[in-house]
Amino acid sequence: MTDESRTPDAPRRGKRGRRRKPPSKRKKALVVTAWTAAGVVVLGGTGLGFVYFKLNGNIQGVDINAALGADRPADVDNGSQDILVLGSDSRSGDNAKYGKDEGAARSDTAMIVHVYKGHKKASIVSIPRDTLISRPDCTTEDGEDAPGAERQMFNSAYEVGGPACAVKTVEKMSGIRMDHYIEVDFSGFKKLIDTLGGVDITTKKAIRDKDSHLDLDAGTHRLTGEQALGLVRTRHGVGDGSDLGRIQLQQAFIKALLDQVKDVGVFGNPKKLFDLADDATSAITPDSDLNDVKSLAGFAGGLKGIGADDMKMVTMPIQYDPADPNRVLPLEEADQQVWDALKADKAIPRSATEKSAGDKGDVGDVVSSE
Repeated sequence: MTDESRTPDAPRRGKRGRRRKPPSKRKKALVVTAWTAAGVVVLGGTGLGFVYFKLNGNIQGVDINAALGADRPADVDNGSQDILVLGSDSRSGDNAKYGKDEGAARSDTAMIVHVYKGHKKASIVSIPRDTLISRPDCTTEDGEDAPGAERQMFNSAYEVGGPACAVKTVEKMSGIRMDHYIEVDFSGFKKLIDTLGGVDITTKKAIRDKDSHLDLDAGTHRLTGEQALGLVRTRHGVGDGSDLGRIQLQQAFIKALLDQVKDVGVFGNPKKLFDLADDATSAITPDSDLNDVKSLAGFAGGLKGIGADDMKMVTMPIQYDPADPNRVLPLEEADQQVWDALKADKAIPRSATEKSAGDKGDVGDVVSSE
């Protein structure tokens, strides 16, 4: 999606309906890329002349509203915001080192970020990629109708109809209208971490995962972008080796990063500030309502006060599929508790996740801030 060599006017791979590789070795980027991007853009967007137009040229949005039309949940104006954040698994461009690009894509990281009224707190609900859902009717990249289907993996919605189909699927599942959409990718995440100067984390257990190329002893580390990407991609090095464990590890890493991101010392360093803003705006594909620096900066202004202690992170309540241990099924009553709480702008009740397989395990305490 992000290609370091492209000019601001070059076509961007992050547009609606693109197809990339099938699901053989797909890994993921992270919502924190979008979150960090938003915070940096608040600062970068205050620049003038070249800075403004350079950053503006980095941003290429997708028009979700036009693609979905009126077939959406009601737009509830209660001061809250709901944002769907997807991770890109493209192996094209800078991402080629992570696998062969065979022409199709699925979104392997999916998080609904609910920002509460007042924008002081947030809840993040991760949707496992292997969740079997009812996919609604969508439109393909070629403008063809793709009839809805039952027992489809959640991440296949993106493959079928790009960002618009992913948003439509989430809205059908939750009954919540997404105010915004943000997509992030491998190379953008990695480069942003490097520009930040790395991230300090403490691993309470050794992590060895040849698939994500991560080899860390227990202890405190300053992770490079490559290592940070390996950490959020790792699956076999922690817990039971499932995607559910990887989600928990990602959530723990987000909190570790947010504990530090405000203290990276860029405010007195204009070059580093610009580099971060350049990386951040290049790393994301937002919806068309955030398709320029001014709009993105306004959006980011509503997020910059939310820290790690101000957010609750859960996995959508699920159970293992009795017919296939490699798939999970929604816990419908518990899921409805989650969606009802967010629609009412209330905290997610603990009872909603008590019986979920998604929040069990020993992964969440593997990583912490230094």
